[in-house]
Amino acid sequence: MGEVIAVAVVGCGAIGGVVARALDAGEVAGVRLAGVVDPAGAPGLPQLSLEGAIEAADLVVEAAGQSVLADVGPRVVAAGTDLLVVSVGALTDDALLARLYGAGEGRVHLVTGAIGGLDMLRSAARMGPLEKVRIVTTKKPAGLVQPWMDEAEARRVRSADGPVEVRRGPAREIAAAFPRSTNVAAAVALAVGDWDRVEAVVMADPAATLTSHVITASGAAGDYRFEIRNRPSPDNPTTSQVVPYAVLKAIGDLAARTGSFR
Repeated sequence: MGEVIAVAVVGCGAIGGVVARALDAGEVAGVRLAGVVDPAGAPGLPQLSLEGAIEAADLVVEAAGQSVLADVGPRVVAAGTDLLVVSVGALTDDALLARLYGAGEGRVHLVTGAIGGLDMLRSAARMGPLEKVRIVTTKKPAGLVQPWMDEAEARRVRSADGPVEVRRGPAREIAAAFPRSTNVAAAVALAVGDWDRVEAVVMADPAATLTSHVITASGAAGDYRFEIRNRPSPDNPTTSQVVPYAVLKAIGDLAARTGSFR
């Protein structure tokens, strides 16, 4: 039997809570939960400070949002501990990207589990620059209202009685504007290797029972269209219910591939 990997989870919400409880229950082979870092507490789970998590864990999983990633991510990597990033939309910030990948010996891994087709996009982009890439994300209106919206814009989104375009622009701009709803746009841009080539469109639809992502791309390798329709998390409609299970798969894959993070 190989070495057991210790994992700490930062954030115990709709994503991190599911991940931490599954690890604590021994549902991922070769992995144990070192503890959870969350100021709101995590009933029934071992709790750690960030410093304690870095000391105790081989891998720290960030599941707390873009602002938390910007704060804790470089500290984790600088300490030589590996980091698994859920809030990939934060990587629109070039300065943060440089800090993460140049901070220290810890390795950075990304989770992009709410969508598929990224391997194909990476392959197509490697063959030659993609001429056009677009991702259209459709969610219920309530989850798309943002603090930066003025009263009229927020009312327009909330009161939509049919599909309404909320905003469109380069993936970098949209991922920053909707930090809890458009990690998928960031994931597509990272796969393509060009933040500005990917156009992202955010739609509000009161009839949307599932969160929809439609990705289209064209280039020298061919034309592509992927559509993903995920159930929203019952605890947080801004994220898809499948995301924590993508995180668990990523943790299991890393543990199986590396055997040890140190």
